[in-house]
Amino acid sequence: MTSLQALDRRSREIFKTIVEAYLETGEPVGSRTISKRGVDLSPASIRNVMADLVSLGLLDAPHISAGRRPSHAGLRFFVDSLLEVGEVGEDDRDQIESRLAAVSRDMDELLNEASEVLSGLTGGASLVSSPKSDDPVRQVEFIPLGPARALCILVSDGGDVENRIIDFGPEIGPTTLMEASNYLTARMRGRRLSEARMEIERELSEKRAQLDAAAANLIRLGVVEWSGEEPDRGRSLIVRGRANLLETASAKEDLDRIGHLFDELERKKSMLEVLDSTRDAAGARIFIGSENSLFSLSGSSMIVSSYMNSDRKVVGALGVIGPTSLNYARVIPMVNYTAKVVGQILDGRQKRDGQ
Repeated sequence: MTSLQALDRRSREIFKTIVEAYLETGEPVGSRTISKRGVDLSPASIRNVMADLVSLGLLDAPHISAGRRPSHAGLRFFVDSLLEVGEVGEDDRDQIESRLAAVSRDMDELLNEASEVLSGLTGGASLVSSPKSDDPVRQVEFIPLGPARALCILVSDGGDVENRIIDFGPEIGPTTLMEASNYLTARMRGRRLSEARMEIERELSEKRAQLDAAAANLIRLGVVEWSGEEPDRGRSLIVRGRANLLETASAKEDLDRIGHLFDELERKKSMLEVLDSTRDAAGARIFIGSENSLFSLSGSSMIVSSYMNSDRKVVGALGVIGPTSLNYARVIPMVNYTAKVVGQILDGRQKRDGQ
């Protein structure tokens, strides 16, 4: 990456002016625009500097325009070296606080509202990942849904309920369903799913459990396989504001790129992996275009920040996706602040629940 010291004062001034104009308009910037913004150089001198910046990889030269725009590498250079990030505006801060406080007692509503408020304030698409389920299990129950299908219900100590539909072979009667429910509740009560899994698997393999073959098979199909899906067990990815991304698309190729991004959002797993990659970051983490394979086709940028529980443990993340001309100076502190407020509300909920 080009260092700031490699650019002289004139090059830094012109580069900064180009990027700021691009972030305001989303359009390539010409020498005339730079002159109008107060750069005291002749158009020829400005064009020469722009050519140098292109050769350094900091600017792109779209074939359809005489102007220049920052490359993904140039935007990274700008964000890391030249961007001045301020505080969240008072009106934005008040709206974030008031809207999240109004739904603070319900976790699902809180995360949905956080996604809604971020999308509305930034004009981008917002994403919020729910916390990983890590509460001990209180109860397991199988409910018949048909001759060869049952609903497995897990209730955690925190009151969260998770459901999974189990398809099995031959018909299983209510007695077998009850037997499997009682066995799992006895083995798992007060323990996390991952903690109980190995013991249950061992008992089943050694046939030490006093279960008939049908009940043992049902347990394997249900909780043992379910616990193998844990790191994302019970997690959700909340996405709001997809239509905002379409509004920034100006050509068919832009719509195609946005379509690729929508496909990735539907897959959930890859997006959760990106959100989880920010767990050890201090403050917001910024992904710009081709820096991440997830955004290489869509040419988008994403700003992500983690939120914590009362133990200062990172439990989830939230962020905003937009075009590379995203207003980084405004969105970065807004994402950070929203994550902070969500964490504070979670802290308050846990303290109330513990009393």
